[in-house]
Amino acid sequence: MSFHADVYKAVSRIPKGKVTTYGFIAALIGHPRSARQVGWALRNTPKGVNIPWWRVINATGYISIKNPEVTKNLQKELLEKEGIRVTRKYTVNLKESLWTPKSTKI
Repeated sequence: MSFHADVYKAVSRIPKGKVTTYGFIAALIGHPRSARQVGWALRNTPKGVNIPWWRVINATGYISIKNPEVTKNLQKELLEKEGIRVTRKYTVNLKESLWTPKSTKI
């Protein structure tokens, strides 16, 4: 499987109402230190691949998306619809909302 396909498979496991980090996804798929590449994979998700991309944030709990077509406000809105509290400064409390799977098999 390709790096991007592994990212999409891992992100699809994040349950509603939870978030995880780019770095955690990278580690989960066996590529620690590839958090930035996870971000690029999500940014370049092919049409028709429906994954909960909005549930992936940075390691400090900040919505760090930089995409003129998909904004921080959209990600914030999608997270809030799932019951995740997001501050005005686009941060999420990771202690409350972080997802860590029971199984590390993707």
